[in-house]
Amino acid sequence: MNAADLANRFRVPGVVEFSENEHGLVKAVVSRGGMTGELYLQGAQVTAWQPAGATPVIFTSSHAVFAPGKAIRGGIPVIVPWFGPHPSDPKAPQHGLARTAPWQLDKVDAGPDAVTFDLSLAIEGFAVTYRVAFGGALDLTLTMRNTRAGETSFEEALHTYFCVSDVARVAVSGLESSAHIDKTANMARIPPSGARVTLAKETDSVYLGVPGGLAINDSNAGRRIVIDKTGASSAIVWNPWPEKAAAMADLGADNQPKFICVETGNVADNRVHLAPGATHEMTTRIAVDAG
Repeated sequence: MNAADLANRFRVPGVVEFSENEHGLVKAVVSRGGMTGELYLQGAQVTAWQPAGATPVIFTSSHAVFAPGKAIRGGIPVIVPWFGPHPSDPKAPQHGLARTAPWQLDKVDAGPDAVTFDLSLAIEGFAVTYRVAFGGALDLTLTMRNTRAGETSFEEALHTYFCVSDVARVAVSGLESSAHIDKTANMARIPPSGARVTLAKETDSVYLGVPGGLAINDSNAGRRIVIDKTGASSAIVWNPWPEKAAAMADLGADNQPKFICVETGNVADNRVHLAPGATHEMTTRIAVDAG
């Protein structure tokens, strides 16, 4: 559907509007009571969320490319049904098929507490549904149903890019008791550190068996971003650092200090196994407090 068709079905005047760029990508723009957000139909990708009275929480690169079939750098890419490279097909796209697929918008509800979008996608033996609720918090619900005749497994992640004052000056809590895989060190297995996670170099770490919620403590900005989750046993922390960021045309060294990825998901040892017809639900709730 184009922006005009979606507006005819789902527009809420002054709250939910639809627009289309020169490449034909459609996005929904949300605005209510000082809260703002953006959601692209390609990839069902949130690219902005800013609660009333706060600075932006979701980071999208100033060099991001918004074109059909191109992954959008930043926001909240939906990663499924594999994380990173495909386990057996080197030609398959990084991080699965969902993040560049055109999703179907099924419903928009401007309720009293949040503006909610329900989206769906059929992909590689799965029926996928995704609910995005923009409000005082950002609530995300990803549901996978196995439509195959036999058992199957998958990986998933909500690859969230968060705005920070300076990535080298923030600390992530909630990972103190979890071991991780260091993808920058030949997939080395690192035992729990017992300390909050801080970044001083390129970081690409997959934390396993993460027991609870997470928080990004940004004292320089005077705030804490709180990440609550259900159905998610993994967390991924990523920032490429300046040299690698400079080599990425859709990111650049100028954007590198401005974000940290703290992703919720089920990857590697925590991949999900589903019987025929079975479903798995993963939720993430993002909120901001004064730290």
